[in-house]
Amino acid sequence: MENGPAPRGPVLDDEQFRRLADYGDVERAVAGRDLFTSGDHSYDFFLLQTASVDIVRDATAIEPERLIYEGGPGDFIGELNLLTGQHVYLTARVVTGGTVVRIGAAMLRRALAEQVDIADILIAAFRERREVIQAAAGNALELVGRPDAAETLALRTYVTQLLLPHTWLDAASESGRSLVGVAGLRDDELPAAMVNGSLLRRATPRAVAEALGLTYRGDGGTPDLVVVGAGPAGLAAAVYGASEGLDTVLLDRTGLGGQAAKSARIENYLGFPHGVSGEHLTRLAMVQALKFGVRIYSPCAVAGLDLSDDRRPAVLLEDGARIESRAVIAATGAHYRRPDIPQWSTFEKSGCIRYAATDLDVRGYEDQPVTVIGGANSAGQAALSLAARGATVDLIIRGADLGARMSSYLTDRIRAHSRIQVHTGTALRELAGADTLTSIVVEKSGERHDRLDCRALFCFIGADPVSSWLAGVAKDSDGFVLTDSRLPAGTHGTPLPFQTSAPRLFAVGDLRSGSTKRVATAVGEGGSAVSSVHATLAAD
Repeated sequence: MENGPAPRGPVLDDEQFRRLADYGDVERAVAGRDLFTSGDHSYDFFLLQTASVDIVRDATAIEPERLIYEGGPGDFIGELNLLTGQHVYLTARVVTGGTVVRIGAAMLRRALAEQVDIADILIAAFRERREVIQAAAGNALELVGRPDAAETLALRTYVTQLLLPHTWLDAASESGRSLVGVAGLRDDELPAAMVNGSLLRRATPRAVAEALGLTYRGDGGTPDLVVVGAGPAGLAAAVYGASEGLDTVLLDRTGLGGQAAKSARIENYLGFPHGVSGEHLTRLAMVQALKFGVRIYSPCAVAGLDLSDDRRPAVLLEDGARIESRAVIAATGAHYRRPDIPQWSTFEKSGCIRYAATDLDVRGYEDQPVTVIGGANSAGQAALSLAARGATVDLIIRGADLGARMSSYLTDRIRAHSRIQVHTGTALRELAGADTLTSIVVEKSGERHDRLDCRALFCFIGADPVSSWLAGVAKDSDGFVLTDSRLPAGTHGTPLPFQTSAPRLFAVGDLRSGSTKRVATAVGEGGSAVSSVHATLAAD
């Protein structure tokens, strides 16, 4: 068996250990026995009183068993999937017999809620262990594909957002070719995923989530609150709801973070003077939500809402499942617009067109000519991020003024950056290239046409509300959901803040008519809507 890293990370002192032990049951662990095994659907948290336990990654066809972590008396066994519900992918083997304290999932969440100092230690340890596992045992989930393909990028973005331990293999690399050959994969079957030894061809986030046990299972009873959409507004609503005692479920169609997760750098969000990437902010929010007991299911596509019972709104999933609840907060935001340009879908599928500027998106475009389209903050952040990586950036803006919709701190940097060329009063007209994008044609002021070298196009040209699933709910002429003071007179008497035309449905964030498109505002709306939920539920 190969040895691996074995950091202890944050630890419990003797008094904290005894206090936490009160939430579980003492039992005898026999040497050679497994407390849990790779492939189990779930496992319990364990405090080690006198027993010693090895955490190992099982042997595969091409690699031997690997030791990940050694736990001794005074330690605890568990990591982030205790909170996410992900299927077990490591084995806990008792090396030295002795006593352990077994704490089930419900009691662990109770302990996290009641014992703040212990919760801080466990959450920090779970995150650190997840990072160690990612480095040492990522091949519990192996991904292989073409790095430029849109399907591959979507899959990699999903597993990265959810902090899932994985190994990524470029199909053109030596190790990638080896896996492709052993698995007998054809080029049209990529990307593929190996999940605990099982092969998924043409792997999607949904298929991987199902294999890992992260999709909705309907085994948690009737929640107090269902939040649909996991952007900043939805994540904030889930955190505030769960932290204030509501049994909370969070659903998202694609992943966590919404459009904010695609921002390369957010510099005007309170508390982060040096800026923070949307991806990192999303990860912090996810862990915070898990800490308070939010049940997160993603990808989980919502098809509609059944409002026939005024006191029990039901969220309807695309797979036919139904989640009844006491209240629903809609936070599905908006989706990016796509211009009507010939070959757009072709280059989108090949990965040359992107709608985000995360590390994954901008990687590989160092010293390459790229184009960013859009005039708001997200476009400006993308242009600066790409230029910082060494790319040469053409920033295409339909309006005449760079500063019309963009914050001044961004416009000042863009104007001063030698690698960014700003084109105002300009529209995209043509895409050119064979297998990959090579150039674009733009029209300046409705007259001159210029051809620009371009290897990738980053598109940020606005968005439309994701509100079609809310049939029967009052909306404005553009499809944004009406709430509180914007509702037709007499809808609810005096409606609560963020309340829609349906009494137990609330809408927050970019989905809401009249919203301010800022991360901080969305977070505030999500938290504030929970107060309205409490006011509504108090009448039950």
